[in-house]
Amino acid sequence: MNAAYFQMFARYSQWANAHIIAACDTLDQIDLDAPREAFFPSIMKTLNHLLVGDTLWMARLRGEILQMGLADTPWPLYDDYKAARIAVDDSMINYVDTLDDAALADVLTYKNVAGVTYATPRNVIMGHVFNHQTHHRGQLHSQLISAGHPSLEIDMIYFARLKGYSQ
Repeated sequence: MNAAYFQMFARYSQWANAHIIAACDTLDQIDLDAPREAFFPSIMKTLNHLLVGDTLWMARLRGEILQMGLADTPWPLYDDYKAARIAVDDSMINYVDTLDDAALADVLTYKNVAGVTYATPRNVIMGHVFNHQTHHRGQLHSQLISAGHPSLEIDMIYFARLKGYSQ
């Protein structure tokens, strides 16, 4: 994978997250916290898990140590979550824009949340980050439908067509 590929995915992620945010903007905090079917049992808990994961990975990629649990809810209020999500999406774009193909091939050594040390190429990590987001955005999509929101069109192909990545 080359740097341009991950730059496209960072922008897709920001775009898809903006659609999730727009859908969540139509709900009140009670609806966001209400029990829903998915691995994380509410929209807010699923949103938080995604943002915790992205925050942890961005810290690791920058060589920072950050202690958070994958089920933590550091942004229990939607407005706080929304501000943090927008900031992290901007940060991810800024980060991937600094990478070249050689940097993506570099191996990063880091500790996971359990303290186990791993060494993984950056391109594999970046692939995981964007795949993880897609996985949980699918769960959010289902949770939003259960909250009465219409289905979202956030597949990658819609973004690619809109932004000229597919001709």
